[in-house]
Amino acid sequence: MTTPVLEVRHLQKRFGDFTAVDGVSFSIRPGEILGLLGPNGAGKTTTIHMLLGLITPTSGSIQVFGMNLETHREQILQQVNFSSTYISMPLALTVEENLWVVAPLYGLSDIKRRVDEIVKKLEMEEFRQKVTRKLSSGQMTRLTLAKAFLTEPKILFLDEPTASLDPDIAHKIRALLKEGRRSAGLSILYTSHNMREMEEMSDRIIFLQRGKIVAEGTAQEIVARFGQADLEEVFLKIARESR
Repeated sequence: MTTPVLEVRHLQKRFGDFTAVDGVSFSIRPGEILGLLGPNGAGKTTTIHMLLGLITPTSGSIQVFGMNLETHREQILQQVNFSSTYISMPLALTVEENLWVVAPLYGLSDIKRRVDEIVKKLEMEEFRQKVTRKLSSGQMTRLTLAKAFLTEPKILFLDEPTASLDPDIAHKIRALLKEGRRSAGLSILYTSHNMREMEEMSDRIIFLQRGKIVAEGTAQEIVARFGQADLEEVFLKIARESR
């Protein structure tokens, strides 16, 4: 059996009397895309922040590449990256300058070649010299994705990676992710409110509700379990139950 690149066991995070994540366990295999779904407040963002070492779990363990995140954080995070519509990049820098700032933090060599390559792949040539504060929401999304792809990570955490993108660019991003999975064994934790996208991209999906996993499996398995027509109907059912 393939050893997981990420293994989470009994993860819990409490903020005072509020339990944001409650006993969550899951794993991601090499080259697997795992979808993480749940209504607002379900614990998705808190879970991702713990996986990135941004906040410390109250209890439980996170193993990445067979190493404990708590004791090997710097070594692990050199091989991990993250993209989210909520990331704030230095606004006074140009798009290209932002990428040049990120690259040395991950020990990249031949930075110019890598920056040129990722700018071309994400079709960012027309705004590569644009100051970041002047970017549209779609351009900002592409910049945060470029930052994530630039470092050639082994694991990507993607939070709404195609939000604000034109359908054509969104399609190309999904194709780029699939190619990374196929050619380099890239593993991805993927969140989105686009249920069709989740069905297309995810090998497996876990549903969070009030900090707990309430369903896990392929999209088809989850739809069948809840007796709904599609994944969107399942999402709506769980969201209504969370109110």
